[in-house]
Amino acid sequence: MPLKSNFKSDLEREQKLCVLLDRYYHQYLKQYSFDRVFEIKQQMEGIDLIFTHKDHGRKYTIDEKAQLDYINENLPTFAFELSYEKDGTLKEGWLFDTSKKTEFYALITSIYSDAPDVFTSCKITLVNRQKLLAFLVERNITSSTLKKYVLPNKNMHGKIKIDELHYRKEGYLYASTKNKAERPLNLILKLDFLEETGIAKRLA
Repeated sequence: MPLKSNFKSDLEREQKLCVLLDRYYHQYLKQYSFDRVFEIKQQMEGIDLIFTHKDHGRKYTIDEKAQLDYINENLPTFAFELSYEKDGTLKEGWLFDTSKKTEFYALITSIYSDAPDVFTSCKITLVNRQKLLAFLVERNITSSTLKKYVLPNKNMHGKIKIDELHYRKEGYLYASTKNKAERPLNLILKLDFLEETGIAKRLA
């Protein structure tokens, strides 16, 4: 039986989640105005929001990433997409995609709901993409260096420890070859670690 893709249902839930997120942005980022992006080309470039500083007018492009598979759970990590499959072809994930114009990721975690798709609270962690990529280069974590962990067995599933990260304190790889149609390979990073290194900042 082919695995089912959750893309459409995720999209619908993301739209409902936006109501809560917009309220948080108004509450915690009072020095910024923001606009949601609905133009498909910009969304494909990794831009869901544009924040504008009210004093000096500097604009920031934001890509929202939500843990919609884990409603009512408080996970300490986040998955950064390295690769996935579409129509049997391996595609590059959004983390190392040079065509993306994202400046910050808004990681939406600990999403709580008291009724189906009625979201009551969440956590938002802002990740500076440039700082994250610089850190990964410093640790020698690139698309090519990570291939040594997955090429020997393309059908491996689950957690994969890597030499470049401390497994318990920093992160690891995770291959979803058996439970997701897109068979994504993700870099799992600890949120506390990202904050401690100055790569991320907790907004709410």
